Amino acid sequence: MLIGTYRHSVDAKKRMRMPFKFKSELGADFVITKGSSSNLFVFSKAEFSALYNKLISLPLFDEEAQAPIRKFLSSAFEAEEDNQGRVLLPKELVKFAGIEKNIVFVGVGNRVEIWAEEKWDKVDGENSADFGVLAKYGV
Repeated sequence: MLIGTYRHSVDAKKRMRMPFKFKSELGADFVITKGSSSNLFVFSKAEFSALYNKLISLPLFDEEAQAPIRKFLSSAFEAEEDNQGRVLLPKELVKFAGIEKNIVFVGVGNRVEIWAEEKWDKVDGENSADFGVLAKYGV
C-alpha cells in the first residue's frame, strides 16, 4: 500500500532517491510519467501494465481518447537507478512538474505522486479538510 508523505530534494542534475518505504512497494523497476495536476505519477511495473492494457483497448481512431493517451504514454519512462540508488528525472518531466530543488512524494494507494514542494504545499493547504466530497463516491 502506497501511503504517506515524504519530503526530499533533487540534486543539481535533477536526480532523486525514492523513499525506501515506496521503493520497497514499487519494486526495483517502476515507471514515471506526467500526472494530472502538474505533478508526476510513479507506478510499479505491474500497475502501469494494467493501466496500459486499459488505455490501448480504447478505440484507435477516437481522437478524443487518443490525444491524452499519446501525451501520457509518450512522457512515461522506466526509471533506472545509478550505482548510488538515484534516478535521473528527464528534463521534460522536471519542466512539466516545475521541479527546482525540493520535492514531495505522496502515496496515493496505487501510485506515488511527485510534486514540486511549493505546488504541494499550496494544494495540501487548499484541500486539507475536504474529505466530505468522498461521500458521493460511496466512501
